[in-house]
Amino acid sequence: MQIFRTRYWSMFLLAILIASVPGQSGFAADKPAKKLIEFGWDEPDTTFMRAHVAEMEQTPFDGTVFHVKGDAQWKAWGTIVVPEAETRAAVEDLKATPFKKFTHNFLRLNTAPAKLDWFDDHSAVMNNVKLVARVAREGGCKGILFDTEQYEGQLFDYAKQRDQKTKSWDEYAAQVRKRGREVMEAFQEGYPDLTIFLTFGYSLPREEAGGDRAKLAKAHYGLLAPFLDGMVDAAKGKTRIVDGYELSYGYKDVARFAPAYEAMKTGVLPFIGADAKRYHEVFSFGFGVWMDHDWRKKGWDVEDVSKNFYTPEAFEKTAGTALKTADEYVWIYTETPRWWSAEGKALKLPAAYDAALRRARDGQQ
Repeated sequence: MQIFRTRYWSMFLLAILIASVPGQSGFAADKPAKKLIEFGWDEPDTTFMRAHVAEMEQTPFDGTVFHVKGDAQWKAWGTIVVPEAETRAAVEDLKATPFKKFTHNFLRLNTAPAKLDWFDDHSAVMNNVKLVARVAREGGCKGILFDTEQYEGQLFDYAKQRDQKTKSWDEYAAQVRKRGREVMEAFQEGYPDLTIFLTFGYSLPREEAGGDRAKLAKAHYGLLAPFLDGMVDAAKGKTRIVDGYELSYGYKDVARFAPAYEAMKTGVLPFIGADAKRYHEVFSFGFGVWMDHDWRKKGWDVEDVSKNFYTPEAFEKTAGTALKTADEYVWIYTETPRWWSAEGKALKLPAAYDAALRRARDGQQ
């Protein structure tokens, strides 16, 4: 009996130690398998995936970010109601695509053109959010890549809001939080229990504000924090939100991943107006890696890979550490190299990078 008790407490203490490691849960059975997601300038539409799924699934990824043709990608966040008929072909494509390995695909929704104020009528936006979510659900996708980058309208910059001279930060923050709740409700009406993948969550406004919540009003993405509060407020069931932490794009020093994980887990808490416990229930923490990082300055050399920001060896180390540290998802971003193409092959992608990513992935199995 004494031996049993000793073994029991040893196992219990070991479980506690494992649970304290970033990216690790208490028991192996509780940990989701790590997933690699492709997202870059080779972003496919549904027609492309239907025609090229076989070669796409030969890559090291578990899924991709994709889009549907028409207004659903770049005009959904505005006053235009995207007609359901415009998305039918995309749903048919997805249903007819024999996905086997790619089980974690995310339909992209941008916050564009965003030429409206938070106090304006958002009924068209909510209609479009629900429609896009329904397309993802009917097409058998994991969820939505919700891209909150301010490509056009400056949604999250308080200084750029139409009425910022007559409405305070607090007034705007309250209204933005309300819209966040409405958006999450629309997502879940179209797709209950979905996964919403963000390129960055609370981590970006925290970074821009220098860790000082009082400076959110001057941060370029300051209003993103109350928007996410609203999303957390409304999340229900098995709905999950992923902070993809785009800030890790150029992490060659892999020692930066553990502090970055801790920043998402505890560092952002002063910036969260929602319930902190609920935040941890809803959010998952991941990382982004930009394979051809800074190529406009450094270039992308397919012959002499030692000239690239990430050599294959450095890329393997960074991607492997990202996978080890993340809760579940790591996404690989590229601009010049293409993992797939209409020619049915990779372009400007040295085989050494493909092999490096496979080794990084396999090291997590």
